[in-house]
Amino acid sequence: MTTFRDRPRIGVLGPNQCSPEEAQLGFEVGAELARRGAVLLCGGLGGMMEAAARGAKAENGLTIGMLPGDSDQDANEYIDLPLPTGLGAMRNFLLVRTCHAVIAVHGAYGTLSEIAAALRLKVRVVGLHSWSVVRDGQLDPGILVAHTAKEAVDLAIGGNSDGP
Repeated sequence: MTTFRDRPRIGVLGPNQCSPEEAQLGFEVGAELARRGAVLLCGGLGGMMEAAARGAKAENGLTIGMLPGDSDQDANEYIDLPLPTGLGAMRNFLLVRTCHAVIAVHGAYGTLSEIAAALRLKVRVVGLHSWSVVRDGQLDPGILVAHTAKEAVDLAIGGNSDGP
């Protein structure tokens, strides 16, 4: 019997405000994660976080939101388990640390900080229409590039049985 402990924990990163097209992509990522049995982790607020959680809930997935503030009431309505950290933006590092892999969907500087934390912690990073990083004039191979939600989930879940 598979328990929640055995399921891949995949973080979805992205902007706290997004266009309808970006939100649709986040929804598709969340839904695909749930269909694959993964637990979705995110920052628990609006924008991409809400879109991905809404997608996961549409497929009966489990969602966890690591909130920046002190109140679980700040979580969007699609979060099953709100975890208020009181850490503000510093919760990004904690979020990434708890994941087997992360999928960055679009995103601004907060997303970039989460990508950097994941790379530093050696957590698998998948970019879906998101950031790329150039180091010493070379594209950093640490960010795996996906072009669809399914491909992003395949890359995130594939080879991540070790845990964080």
